[in-house]
Amino acid sequence: MTPIEPATRRIPVRGLTLNIAEAGPADGPLTVLLHGFPEIWSGWRHQIGPLAAAGLRVVAPDQRGYGLSSRPEGIKAYHLDRLAGDVIGLADALGHERIRLVGHDWGGLVAWWVASHHPDRLERVAILNAPHPDVFGAYARRHPSQALRSFYVGLFQLPGLPEALLRAGDCAALRRALTSSSRTGAFSPDDLDLYAAAWRRPGAITAMLNWYRALRLPRQPAPAPILPPVLVLWGERDTALERGLAAESLRLCAQGAVRYFPDATHWLQHEEPEAVNAALIGFLTASAEAQA
Repeated sequence: MTPIEPATRRIPVRGLTLNIAEAGPADGPLTVLLHGFPEIWSGWRHQIGPLAAAGLRVVAPDQRGYGLSSRPEGIKAYHLDRLAGDVIGLADALGHERIRLVGHDWGGLVAWWVASHHPDRLERVAILNAPHPDVFGAYARRHPSQALRSFYVGLFQLPGLPEALLRAGDCAALRRALTSSSRTGAFSPDDLDLYAAAWRRPGAITAMLNWYRALRLPRQPAPAPILPPVLVLWGERDTALERGLAAESLRLCAQGAVRYFPDATHWLQHEEPEAVNAALIGFLTASAEAQA
């Protein structure tokens, strides 16, 4: 079978411009893939073609602040409510009332937030190695080991210094963060060069860090339970996020299931693409009435 290559374009979404990659039949169920830090849409390069071949209309945006999408200034622009609003705005711009949603890392936090606040807009949600935002803080306070794993979040709150550290040596620290926390070969030199080109764009690293800085902004707890069916996929060798966060997050779901990947790290969609794709296709193409 000839691999399906996505097309890219930029579209207006609620006052921003989002760069999107898209593939699959125009009349297929709209399935939005949300990347995390520090990736761009191409972090889903192993998933876009297979999901499109399964009949889904796949759209993977550069989220706000990343890649070729708009970079609004200020920390408030990266509040979770606004990030979730981008997803709903993207669905509106593409003419879809209801969507299927997949998120990894920060994209997973956004997907959780959309599922909590806009359940009527979602058919189902898949989360890869990302806790529900309302779970993380309490879990870290109860588990010092998780707090130690998350020390970098505090570092990212500092003004200026994180930007300097992450830009140095052609973004050597970001490159190293990806390769040191993943299995050998998960990211090729070409992958890292593609990411680095995005990181070097003016204002990009500050915008990416502002996602973390906005965590300190006040927000209302999300409504519970989460109503759309949820599937959590979790690489157990994640160096940043403990396995227990998956179980804690599922407690908020009316219909939730988890699948653990014992040999995968935080970057399971790169390391176990065939298994991840099979799990996603099975879940995302199920009927709306089927259980997660």
